[in-house]
Amino acid sequence: MPEGFTAAAVGLFDGVHLGHRAVISRAAEIAEECVGVSPAVFTFETDTVTSKGGGMECLLSKELKNEVIGSLGVEYIYSPDFMNFKNLSAEGFVELVLCGKMSARFVVCGEDFRFGRGASGDVHTLERLCMKKGIRVFTVPPVKGENGERISSTEIRELIRNGEISRANRLLGYKYFMRLPVVGGNHIGRTMDFPTINQQLPKGQVMPKFGVYASAVQVNGKMHRGVTNIGVKPTVSCGGLPLAETFIEDFEGDLYGERIRLSLVEFIRPERKFSGISELAEQIKTDVRACAALPDDIYGI
Repeated sequence: MPEGFTAAAVGLFDGVHLGHRAVISRAAEIAEECVGVSPAVFTFETDTVTSKGGGMECLLSKELKNEVIGSLGVEYIYSPDFMNFKNLSAEGFVELVLCGKMSARFVVCGEDFRFGRGASGDVHTLERLCMKKGIRVFTVPPVKGENGERISSTEIRELIRNGEISRANRLLGYKYFMRLPVVGGNHIGRTMDFPTINQQLPKGQVMPKFGVYASAVQVNGKMHRGVTNIGVKPTVSCGGLPLAETFIEDFEGDLYGERIRLSLVEFIRPERKFSGISELAEQIKTDVRACAALPDDIYGI
């Protein structure tokens, strides 16, 4: 429970893209203007939410989602399991969540916010119910992308699946990233003078297009350029399980078991099968040169 009252941003916030950040930042601004009010966020665990096609592939794990939200100045995050709240009425949501869990005096949401059983409540419902509790509601208009389109998590997921990572990053407002443990590999990279780290891609998270990416890798607080292959390594089998295999420039050391942050910067080429190790080694050299040609500011270094 938060101490005192809150200005609460409410929404699913999958990916915490630029549109979501506008809502959360507005709550933080309101809290800063009011004595005794803290910025807070209510959201759901996105891996429990279903879409028309079944399970919704998440842009960020709960841990990383909360980390990004916290970086926006939020002091309290309430992120329950959606399945425990899906049958809660609109009135119950305001009473139990906004008043009970969030101690909200202000609520901030997007214009398309829906809540309550079967998404029965909209912004007008929220305003009506909150008024009875002395809670003021603020709505934030949608943020538009570079082509005037409304930014959405659905669009960003599709861009990532298609390898359009640089465009996805612009809509997110940060470089798409994951933080995963380093697992053992077959050490083929070392035989080609390109030692790599391997990270198993989790189920339930959106799968980037298989191929080679310029990447930024954070090791011991320092950012390094990386060359990452995402896929199933068709030339050297890895058992068919998707991996992120990354060569880290200017780094030597053992990272097995450590959780390493990997950010995807630019798509270089699709994954493909080579005739053998020799051809693969030549292609890796070409990929490394292609990534090295990109300027530092693209990597955020």
